[in-house]
Amino acid sequence: MGQVIIRNLDDSVLADLKRLAKRDGVSLEQFLRDLLAAKAREEKEAFFEFAKGMRERSRPSDLDPTDLIREDRDR
Repeated sequence: MGQVIIRNLDDSVLADLKRLAKRDGVSLEQFLRDLLAAKAREEKEAFFEFAKGMRERSRPSDLDPTDLIREDRDR
């Protein structure tokens, strides 16, 4: 597993994070691990929703290219 080191974190932010971890009954490390995993999952889900929308908007059409070429020739 990888590691992340965060330097120069404001003391008040660290205190808030510790308070939130304590409220949830977990260590600060576990709280941050869960927070980061949830954010990564959220971003992944948002991307998949975007991709799904793009796929739906670009579905193949029922138009036959041969018919379109014939129509253009007849003009």
